[in-house]
Amino acid sequence: MTPAINTARKAKIDFKIHEYSHDPRTDSYGQEAAEKLGVGTDQVFKTLVVSMNGKELGVAVLPVSCQLNLKLFAKAMGVKKAAMADKKLVEKTTGYVLGGVSPVGQKKKLSTVVHDSAKNFKTIFVSAGKRGLDIELAPDDLVKLTKGKFDCICE
Repeated sequence: MTPAINTARKAKIDFKIHEYSHDPRTDSYGQEAAEKLGVGTDQVFKTLVVSMNGKELGVAVLPVSCQLNLKLFAKAMGVKKAAMADKKLVEKTTGYVLGGVSPVGQKKKLSTVVHDSAKNFKTIFVSAGKRGLDIELAPDDLVKLTKGKFDCICE
């Protein structure tokens, strides 16, 4: 079990685990997940870690079909500047490898924003903490688990 799955179990929320055979040659982990799970790219959400004001980190959870808007993310977080975080720092801080970063069960709790389109679905899919493993859960439960919030963070 991954920390994400253990966190969801401990919180006693409803969720499902979906495992698929990950192809290490893939360029887009989220696209691969959507295809292999047979789900639209609007319902599969990727987890991106962002550096805020060059000091602290935050988490953006958005549909695979969208591109993160760093200005909207900064506004949602109440900071002046946002940039993608360094890959090594992401892995060290979250405890997950890139392509398998889950918004749930990270080593260090980071402020999280979930794109508000998640509310259009009964359930969404996010990484369960490793490549080839996703967790399906209600958007409100994701926000509860991450102590995050909904906001518009992509165009």
